[in-house]
Amino acid sequence: MKICIVGAGALGCAIGGVLAEAGHTVWLVNRGQAQVDALRQHGLTLRENGVDRQVAVHAATRCAEINGFVDLVIVLVKSFHTFEAIASARCIVGPDTVVLSLQNGLGHEDVLAEAVGREHVLAGKTYAGGVVLAPGHVLIGTQGKETLIGELDGQVTDRVATIAAAFNHAGLTTTVSDNILGTMWDKLLVNVATGALSGITRLPYGDLYAVPEVEACAVAAVAEAMAVAQAAGIRLTSTEPRQAWVKAADGLPAAFKASMLQSLEKGSITEIDFVNGAVVRWGAKYGVPTPVNQALVACIKGIERAKT
Repeated sequence: MKICIVGAGALGCAIGGVLAEAGHTVWLVNRGQAQVDALRQHGLTLRENGVDRQVAVHAATRCAEINGFVDLVIVLVKSFHTFEAIASARCIVGPDTVVLSLQNGLGHEDVLAEAVGREHVLAGKTYAGGVVLAPGHVLIGTQGKETLIGELDGQVTDRVATIAAAFNHAGLTTTVSDNILGTMWDKLLVNVATGALSGITRLPYGDLYAVPEVEACAVAAVAEAMAVAQAAGIRLTSTEPRQAWVKAADGLPAAFKASMLQSLEKGSITEIDFVNGAVVRWGAKYGVPTPVNQALVACIKGIERAKT
């Protein structure tokens, strides 16, 4: 397949890198010139289990640099850049192109559908991870990390099955979901568990998981989110709040940092409005109190303000 990763940061490079290794033609699109220059000059370097390996990829700062349509667009930009990103990618979306969001949080599929048509859009969630070590050099956590994708209407189509098969062949453990909204909430629970707390404490996972009080706070935040999902009629696979806390770190190295912490370290804003903030909004809509998530949102907003 000809695949374009729009938002080729840490996770985009991790996913794009293993797909390229599996024989697909992969374009990594990143607005950062330093990242693109490194990818063009040296290829992509993936670090896994302490060992580096090189992968040949294509790189661009704009989708307009790609000739022709692609088979699959994977959107991995920050939530607040979704519309801008997909608008810039319209030039590579043909009649048969599939657009797949693997972003954190809720609501991206509606933004994508508005831009390119709902018939092109798949939704998904991934538990894979990555950390940028330097331009063109990424620490990846993909082995054994689950990815779920699905049609918005819950059908299991040939196209979603084909994409899942390609992902699995590349070592991305992928299943097709007939309950993608529930799938998205399941992933949201994982982000609720660790994202804000990692950003607030500045701790990578190894240290974060060593503090019992942090775990207690995380489990309380997830419990609120699960109560909101239940009130909204969402069908979850998680049955106990601590499952999300355990799943968040499963298979990832101690040095791994949640995306919110990575954003704050770069001096940029986070996706808090689309993660814990989404829990707060849905809680207000369905009359479910969310004081822990409200506090986490307030803390991250304060840190963001201090950095601007």
